[in-house]
Amino acid sequence: MREGHTTVTRRLDYAPPAFWIDTVDLTFDLDPTKTRVLNKMTLRRNPDLAPQALRLDGDELNLARVLVNGQGTSFRMEGEQLVLESLPEGHEPFELEIFTTCNPEKNTKLMGLFLSGGAFFTQCEAEGFRRITYFIDRPDVMASYTVTLRADKAKYPVLLSNGNLVDEGELDGGRHFAKWQDPHKKPSYLFALVAGQLVAREQRIVSRSGKEHLLQVYVRPGDLDQTEHAMNSLIHSVLWDEARFGLPLDLERFMIVATSDFNAGAMENKGLNIFNTKYVLAKASTATDADFDAVESVIGHEYFHNWTGNRVTCRDWFQLSLKEGLTVFRDQEFSMDLASTPSARAVKRIENVIGLRSAQFPEDGGPMAHPVRPDEYLEIGNFYTSTVYEKGSEVVRMYQTLVGRDGFREGMDLYFQRHDGQAVTCDDFAQAMADANPASDLARLLPQFKRWYSQSGTPVVKAEGTYDPAARTYTLKLSQSCPPTPGQPVKEPFVIPVRLGLVAEDGRDLPLRLEQGSFAQVQGDPDGSRTYVLSDQQATLTFLDVDSEPVPSLMRGFSAPVKLDCNYTFEQLMRLLAKDSDPFNRWEAAQLLGLRTAIDAMSTPTAGETAAPARPLSEAYIAALRGVLRHPELDAAFKALVLSLPDDDYIAEQMSEVDPQRIHAVREAMKAQLVTDLRDDWEWAYDHYKDTGAYQPDPVSTGRRSLAGLALSALCQSAQATNEAIWPGKAYQRFKDAGNMTDRQNALNALLESGHELAARALERYYELFHTEALALDKWFALQVLAPDRGGNILPIVQKLIKHPDFSLRTPNRARSVLSTYCHRNLAGFHRRDGAGYNFWADRVIELDKLNPQVASRLARAMDQWARLAEPYRQAARTAIERVAAKTDLSNDVREVITRTLAVESTPAAPSALTEPSADAFSSDTPAGSDPEQKAHS
Repeated sequence: MREGHTTVTRRLDYAPPAFWIDTVDLTFDLDPTKTRVLNKMTLRRNPDLAPQALRLDGDELNLARVLVNGQGTSFRMEGEQLVLESLPEGHEPFELEIFTTCNPEKNTKLMGLFLSGGAFFTQCEAEGFRRITYFIDRPDVMASYTVTLRADKAKYPVLLSNGNLVDEGELDGGRHFAKWQDPHKKPSYLFALVAGQLVAREQRIVSRSGKEHLLQVYVRPGDLDQTEHAMNSLIHSVLWDEARFGLPLDLERFMIVATSDFNAGAMENKGLNIFNTKYVLAKASTATDADFDAVESVIGHEYFHNWTGNRVTCRDWFQLSLKEGLTVFRDQEFSMDLASTPSARAVKRIENVIGLRSAQFPEDGGPMAHPVRPDEYLEIGNFYTSTVYEKGSEVVRMYQTLVGRDGFREGMDLYFQRHDGQAVTCDDFAQAMADANPASDLARLLPQFKRWYSQSGTPVVKAEGTYDPAARTYTLKLSQSCPPTPGQPVKEPFVIPVRLGLVAEDGRDLPLRLEQGSFAQVQGDPDGSRTYVLSDQQATLTFLDVDSEPVPSLMRGFSAPVKLDCNYTFEQLMRLLAKDSDPFNRWEAAQLLGLRTAIDAMSTPTAGETAAPARPLSEAYIAALRGVLRHPELDAAFKALVLSLPDDDYIAEQMSEVDPQRIHAVREAMKAQLVTDLRDDWEWAYDHYKDTGAYQPDPVSTGRRSLAGLALSALCQSAQATNEAIWPGKAYQRFKDAGNMTDRQNALNALLESGHELAARALERYYELFHTEALALDKWFALQVLAPDRGGNILPIVQKLIKHPDFSLRTPNRARSVLSTYCHRNLAGFHRRDGAGYNFWADRVIELDKLNPQVASRLARAMDQWARLAEPYRQAARTAIERVAAKTDLSNDVREVITRTLAVESTPAAPSALTEPSADAFSSDTPAGSDPEQKAHS
């Protein structure tokens, strides 16, 4: 990808291309070391622009021939660009023929055409097509493609490309060919080809319109037994999209192909989706409940791109969230609609928010902070981020919140009516939503709403409530702010839908009647909830006829991607945890209670740097969690979410100065108390939920396994503290006898978390069972790296694992299973006081950058928050980052991350209810002798 170029691309500099490409006819003679590519194109000058030279993008190509209308022509090279000036005048189409060769075998970047397991694959988003042939490689150039593949039939019996198979046959010398035509115009990033020894699971379905379609899932021979769930997920996706949005499958066939070497999770190439095996292969013996869930979600996501991304695509890469944020929203809605009960639907929503907070909120507060629609980039690959995807999906969800489910469907209908077959912008989507709902708050506030696309950072909504018993009124003051981010020191007010309710002492939702003003007319607001649209810097709501002091339940269902600063008392949070009708806010109350415990414990004087209060959790909070655990009606998955303690990273994200070892010590103290005080309750829960019958990845069974696994881990940790042998023994036996990977991994994790000696035996047995199963072996690596850091033992384990015969930096999944897990997910193990973790990170980023810059740049982002570290971590981190920055041959992917990381000295966390509770928030409400502090985060 043009390594060494330093040109910054800016959104405001967008200009349409000087030429349009109408047709592309590609012929591939596939060979591992010298693939020949004949590219015949029909082009025409853009009539809206003055005549210019034709500039075609290329990267690591060997150019053999250039013909214009069948005749030789002059050309020149400017860097990696092929420049042609002697072209026919006027605006009539002309033919351009380019013959090149490339070397797929040496393509370790896995962009363009590459080899994986002896088969050919492509990845062209965002700028990989230029590594296949010279082209105007940008998303607003949409053309009709015909592709002919030629290859050795014995080595590559399956030849696939986009669209419909129109011809195939034999060639001399044991070779064969296949010819594919895509009936839909597409940009170059959606091109795909696959060639290799593959087998397929096939299913014919009939759509609502009565058309028959062939669905195919291609995998390596031997993996076919792991594709049933993928096929079922694809069928559900096709049916759901047609039912929910009226969007039918528009091809005769739809193909999914899995490869073990892939930088991303999957790619939505038109009609030929290429997937990381992690998101296709699933069977009970090797895949966990989370794996089954991810397969369903990612297959849905890529299929939904068929319309939101393919039929209507991005004008330029700054509009990336136009397709990704919208499609993440659609795959989340798909998973939630498939949930069989309201509680299972709520669990899906909570899990999505957990993901947003763990990845996107820190991104908003770090050096790589950027708007949902970025303004500039050096390397576009660095902006496939949680902000573009997950925050982008929350922006789309706010459209639905403001106009209702039916109104959102009307907006989608208008969007496709206007823009089918076009490359458009986020503004086009916003305008369609507003125009389809002219009486909505969205239409009234559209210019202001679009600040969500242009302003970075996570807004903070502050809420203060006052009850007047004499007047029987409750007054709620709301205000909004957003902290400075790189390049944006001052922010203008956002449009923030605040879904709210007032919870009485008995748990009832009180009637909501405003003294003045009004709520948004939102279809689908649950009983007792209303949505207020906060568009000013501040607003005051006065509720009438309130007979007793309520507790405000705010941002119900997480109605906007903001941080809430509401100075709840301990008693108020306990009421919400026990009685709120909104399951999200019931869970959120547990989060706030637990997180405040951790923050208060961090400020408690202790004897040593890594010491923590012996009993940080209040008795009342322990009792509340016991009530949740034993509640006869709550969903098991919901219980598991409420009872999961905050992880180190989530606690750290709330601190203005981060001492990783201190955080880890506090969390371990919280966990130890929870394990001990609920010892009998954990045993009850394990016995009650451990048996789920024959394996099914449905929400009920998944929830039961999750809670049983949490209980088993607690029991093993309790046993380790008291030298009791029975529970580690039970865990090891469950590990051996497990009929599915979820139970097996939960048992192994229980042994690793407790540090019991049986963990080593279980790891050996796991390796013996699954060393030939790549995805299962990735788990084996990652589980060891995720284990609690005891006296600095994790880094030596990591250093040993990267020398293991089954470890390879060249395989992204395997590299991530060790390096990303260590640097991104094991806070205490990575952030060592001696700086050894940072030195290890620097060595691996430099090493990996020479092989695969995209994977290296994501590893580089483990140091995004270095400026918030306390000493001695901060100086050690800076030294390691500067060592990477000093390398003169860094890829643009890594250099952009490192440069931005060094440029930000400090980004303090924005104050919120998750960060800075007042000193007396709990003081009068907690039992004597207990410290009021804690939180739960999965």
